[in-house]
Amino acid sequence: MILDLLPTRTGGAAENMAADFLLLQRYPDEGRARFRHYEWRRPAFTFGFAQKIAFVRAQLPADEPVDLCRRPTGGGVVDHREDWTYALVIPRGHALYDLRATQSYRVVHACIADALRALGQPVVLKEHCEPECATASAGGGGNDFSAAEPAPTPGVCFTRAELYDVLNEATGAKVAGAAQKRTKHGLLFQGSIWRPAVGALDWDVFHDAFAQRLAVALAAEAAPCGWPEISDDELNGLTEQYASPEWIEYR
Repeated sequence: MILDLLPTRTGGAAENMAADFLLLQRYPDEGRARFRHYEWRRPAFTFGFAQKIAFVRAQLPADEPVDLCRRPTGGGVVDHREDWTYALVIPRGHALYDLRATQSYRVVHACIADALRALGQPVVLKEHCEPECATASAGGGGNDFSAAEPAPTPGVCFTRAELYDVLNEATGAKVAGAAQKRTKHGLLFQGSIWRPAVGALDWDVFHDAFAQRLAVALAAEAAPCGWPEISDDELNGLTEQYASPEWIEYR
């Protein structure tokens, strides 16, 4: 298997969410997984597919306009103003695709923790869950909500650590969280690392260290590649849909 390392792109919230989803739906190949880090054109927040818009709006800063989008995955409200964001697509048929959501979550976060430790960061996985934690699964069009979400509804990411999240061992702060969506095409991870929760770090070096560990976990060979041939019309159309009030205020 090849792990395609896609080039970094910068986009608005709706465009970034649309690109991630199209990588899952329009770029399937049983012999390739896809990994990308991306950035944000404006201050942005995203939130989980099942979250209520009234709750989400109550979490937004009152003194700063932000770019807001509902994700195709689950999870809680994520502040992207100081995070390092990535997406990973695993093709259907790979062993990771067939794991329970908790276990696929653990595999990816173990790669993050290993990469950060190799760069001198004191991080660990949260290996135990409080009694009220959910272990996760969800229907609704193929959504697999983050294995580390409280039941019954997710809240705000980075305010509480759940099972298999990455923690700063020294401070207890949550470092990394993610959400998942599984479809007939494959498995999409959308993940976030909270920069303030780690020390000084060369994020380009971290990108490579994380990608190397993902390649080992996937039994794949990591290889840089160009952006796939996704129709501009399709990307623009889905971006428009994700930016619409109908999508953002769906619930």
